[in-house]
Amino acid sequence: MPQIWMTYREMADMLGCDGDTARAEAIRRSLDRKKSRDGSTRAKLDPELSARFVAMIGGAEPALDQAIRDLRTRGNAMSQNGRPSVEQKTIADESDAAAASKQ
Repeated sequence: MPQIWMTYREMADMLGCDGDTARAEAIRRSLDRKKSRDGSTRAKLDPELSARFVAMIGGAEPALDQAIRDLRTRGNAMSQNGRPSVEQKTIADESDAAAASKQ
């Protein structure tokens, strides 16, 4: 899971509380915290909060989510097929064609 850093205000929005409560929660959970260049303190979300954040944004862009599902489905179908489709050439195919044209 990627590292997700949030300001206390961003955490508060996600948790449905105020900034002071979000700060107290970050301290209670012993989250890594650091002051950013912009002067805001950010806390690195733990796996539980990261999962909550990802679930929260998961349905934010339905068209993008559908495109990702379509790409995964197509990729799985191609890998199960065991060979590239007509549109897809592998590097090995290109080097074989180049070697054949030189002979």
